[in-house]
Amino acid sequence: MSSEIDTDFEPVIGLEVHIQLKTQSKMFCGCERAYFDTEPNSHVCVVCMGMPGSLPVINRQAVLYTIMAGLALNCNIPSEAKFDRKNYPYPDLMKGYQISQFDQPFCEEGTLTIQTDSGGERNVQLERIHLEEDTARLIHRSDSEGSYSLLDLNRAGSPLMELVTKPDIQSAGEAANFLKRLRQIARYLDISDANMEKGQLRCDANISVRPKGASELGTKVEIKNMNSFRSVQKAIDYEILRQIAQIKNGERIVQETRGFIDSTGKTISQRSKEGASDYRYFPEPDLPPLSLTGTFIDEIRGLMPELPNSRLSRFTAQYQLTSTEAITLTDSKARSDAYEEAVRADETVDPKQIAKWFIGEVAKHINELGVDAELFDTKVTPQQIARLVKLVESKEITNNAGRDVLSEMFADGHDPEDLVESLGLTQNNDTATLEIAIREVLEDNPKAIADYRGGKESAIGFLLGQTMRSTKGTADANIVRELLLNLING
Repeated sequence: MSSEIDTDFEPVIGLEVHIQLKTQSKMFCGCERAYFDTEPNSHVCVVCMGMPGSLPVINRQAVLYTIMAGLALNCNIPSEAKFDRKNYPYPDLMKGYQISQFDQPFCEEGTLTIQTDSGGERNVQLERIHLEEDTARLIHRSDSEGSYSLLDLNRAGSPLMELVTKPDIQSAGEAANFLKRLRQIARYLDISDANMEKGQLRCDANISVRPKGASELGTKVEIKNMNSFRSVQKAIDYEILRQIAQIKNGERIVQETRGFIDSTGKTISQRSKEGASDYRYFPEPDLPPLSLTGTFIDEIRGLMPELPNSRLSRFTAQYQLTSTEAITLTDSKARSDAYEEAVRADETVDPKQIAKWFIGEVAKHINELGVDAELFDTKVTPQQIARLVKLVESKEITNNAGRDVLSEMFADGHDPEDLVESLGLTQNNDTATLEIAIREVLEDNPKAIADYRGGKESAIGFLLGQTMRSTKGTADANIVRELLLNLING
């Protein structure tokens, strides 16, 4: 199968994204919601086990979080909503149905601005955001006695927000960008950690292809089992190519659900795709319809934090950052919070210089800890970063010394001033002392002097490096360079 998409065809993609909400308890009972790395079947009760006669109670916080997401994504919030029973014939929900929402969700329509493949921006249209309960986890095993599945109920009943887009995404790259942007907003709202590797953000993609310029949609195929942004992009690209190849061969596209196998980079058929009629929705008889009053919506608006686009605009205006610097800092709420804490810690330090350290050296150390690591996961505080930058900017230490101090700060959490003193890194700009060090370097490197006098400009860089090494990086490089040239030319 060719890896190039035939430009005579165009893909049409819609996403169904599930986000686990970060509440204390589950959706319809008081069991603890967090289940990652817990003993199997340790967070369960008669409600989330689906015992006959048990009655659900709506988690108010989960409703609030869902409407917060709707407000952030420009959705319409209707005055009434209700829960429905969705017939569910699979073993990971024991009661045989899922409490979800059908025709009266909490949020309708909406938009999310994404980056296109060409680097521009456009709005993806949303269809709805609704709330439901998560399923249990099926753990598949094989041993000498055969294959079997184990059931862990800890996840069953956890609040799950589902966002459905319209068929408005035009490429695998746009789909991945949509998910990244959605994760960013979920984290800014602090309604979910939205970690794909932990299953907190899960995505199904509905994909069809049609001749370029056609208005009628092709037959859609649903893709599941994508657990990273990379796998989403790979799965969608493969499926687009597979469907185009089938159409060109005169074959019919079958509406079905396919799973993505990351190790092969291919999708495989799992089952025929159900429609709404297969799920046989009907209103949940144990839960009343909800009236979403203006007072309740206003209460939620008052809880809304500053969102990424607003913070980006403010950072460029307030701190005079470039667009690139502001985008990098505001990509993560935790990173931008840490940056602002550092700026506020000492208003005499230039915010642009603090930004450069956060984007450069600080980011390098944090990235060594893992993909989702933040400064708050380390021993270093934003206030310490501000004090370190001040030491460099006031020329008490050199940039090189500052990098050495930062490494020690990440290792043990000590204050920068104490490390400068203990490591003997205070900047030395005494010309008499520096001349002694430079003369020793020149005496040890006569060939470099001859090379420079012979026209080899790079030799001065070598001598500068030797001098900086001998002074342990405590000298100002510009002063050292000037003294070097004077001594050699004199």
